Amino acid sequence: HTTNSFDAYSFGTVSSPSDAYRYARGEAILHPTGYELQLSQPLDFYAVTDHAMFLGLLKEAADTSSEFSKYELAKPLHNLNESVSSSLPAIIQRSNIFRPFARAANQGLQEGTIDRNLVDSIGQTVWQETIKAADEAYEPGVFTTFAGYEYTSSVDLYMKYLHRNVIFRGTENLPARLFSRLDSQDPEKLWDWMDRLRDKGIESLAIPHNSNISGGAAFSLNDYNGTPVDDAYTAKRAQNEPLTEITQIKGTSETHPMLSKNDEWAAFEARTGHDGEKFINNLRGSYVREAYLRGLSLTEDGLTNPFQFGLIGSSDTHVAAGSYEEKNYFSKIGILDGTAELRGSVPFNRFYGTLAKLIRPEALQEIDGNDYLAFSTRLINFSASGLAAVWAEENTRESIYDAFRRKETFATSGPRIKIRFFAGYGLADASLTDIDLISKAYASSTPMGGALTLEHGNVPSFLVWAMADPEGGSLQRVQVIKGWLEDGEEQERVFDVACSDGLTVNPATHRCPDNGARVDLTDCSTSAHDNATEIKAFWQDPGFQPEQKAFYYTRVLENPVCRWSTWDAVRVGEAPRSDIPATIQERAWSSPIWFEQKKQD
Repeated sequence: HTTNSFDAYSFGTVSSPSDAYRYARGEAILHPTGYELQLSQPLDFYAVTDHAMFLGLLKEAADTSSEFSKYELAKPLHNLNESVSSSLPAIIQRSNIFRPFARAANQGLQEGTIDRNLVDSIGQTVWQETIKAADEAYEPGVFTTFAGYEYTSSVDLYMKYLHRNVIFRGTENLPARLFSRLDSQDPEKLWDWMDRLRDKGIESLAIPHNSNISGGAAFSLNDYNGTPVDDAYTAKRAQNEPLTEITQIKGTSETHPMLSKNDEWAAFEARTGHDGEKFINNLRGSYVREAYLRGLSLTEDGLTNPFQFGLIGSSDTHVAAGSYEEKNYFSKIGILDGTAELRGSVPFNRFYGTLAKLIRPEALQEIDGNDYLAFSTRLINFSASGLAAVWAEENTRESIYDAFRRKETFATSGPRIKIRFFAGYGLADASLTDIDLISKAYASSTPMGGALTLEHGNVPSFLVWAMADPEGGSLQRVQVIKGWLEDGEEQERVFDVACSDGLTVNPATHRCPDNGARVDLTDCSTSAHDNATEIKAFWQDPGFQPEQKAFYYTRVLENPVCRWSTWDAVRVGEAPRSDIPATIQERAWSSPIWFEQKKQD
């Protein structure tokens, strides 16, 4: 998100879409609090996805020369970003700006006291500028940009988010006006709009994101209006949403410990700080793995699988720059969390003393004998995540978008881990040392994102191949997660299939032994161990049933490292908070491969 998103502008962001693309290319841009943001290595492709709702509107409200600034609701915003301040009073003021503005603007539009045509014309101008910025930054073969935006539906304002990022394949003949929450909060209406554009030759896809805070609505078995889904719904969703985001700064949406009780790694960045996550009904329907299982069940009822989607990661920061690295984390919401004290990883009293109590007594909370900013209760759960990755023939819009469509995609929590994942019946005689292994795998099997027909009497082989980020941590293990239906019941299991450090998987437990990797929390150094930069293996499912519908995807784990909150604390000589994980295991997830019964002619 850039200065054109109504919330990002209120957070002090002045960086434009062009600035965002410069950042992705490896150039430095300024954080709203004044320090430089720069990637350690450039990205290959990028998309600015500002909110379609109120696109450019807060910036227009702050500009006292504009027509929109004359509305009463705009007056508190006048000249808002002329002198961005990160003082505590300014932070408190800005934390209470965009939601009241959004409510007042939405009410005014519904009542007709705000001119919808004026709001639309502002958004249309900014959208054309966004497309132009993408085209100017696009360098085929080197750096790819996509025109896109965020559709911000929700069931209510604070929970049950149904946000989608809409990505267009090209930039020719794009609609002048974007479909937004102001048109409808029903995602089916968004898909209808996308279908109409597709009929005109304008191709796009929608990517659900931060499903972990959807309150069970993201992958519900009912539509937006509460009616059980039918084949018209499932087919439309499958057409328009071939991908889903599994990780981003608001946390990871793979699964949850309350849903996957036999997965020792299910808690990874799963805590969000939302009250709704305490209730199992708000978790069911919010996570990717359960969605895959629900999709299998829907096919048993003769419906199209609406949840046969591939995986990506995203950032969702609001400073025009993605924050992917634990060590160099700069969080999400500009001046509101641009320092360690504000995001809750360092005691607030260390630098501000009793100032917060003097301004607002309830502003602090005590943890481990220290005072932390109460506002940071949710911010401390934000994640340094994530990245989208594709296997594409070349770095162009057409090639990358086609990879999106065939779901040959994977996601990482930030590091540039690479994953290969194939399944098929023709890998039995392949060799891991064969220089032509990948080309043979494509010729004889199915890559991630694809589907295989179940063959009676045949057991497929899987090829899993993980490569570490050269600038990241060492790999620890490669896993395959299986989901299937058994007697109508949804089942799942985690298999370790290959280990680092010369270790082997225990065939009884399907787990790698402990490789001894540890983190020193006084300085975030890691213990000595073999530097596993690559792990690859062939694997067969010991419980494979030839008539059983199933899906499989790969999860790659690095050795533990300090979480960003621990890095913040260590840098100033503080102990990390005891209520937050001190370490994490960075990871990557492949899109699944599905096993399906042969369709009848």
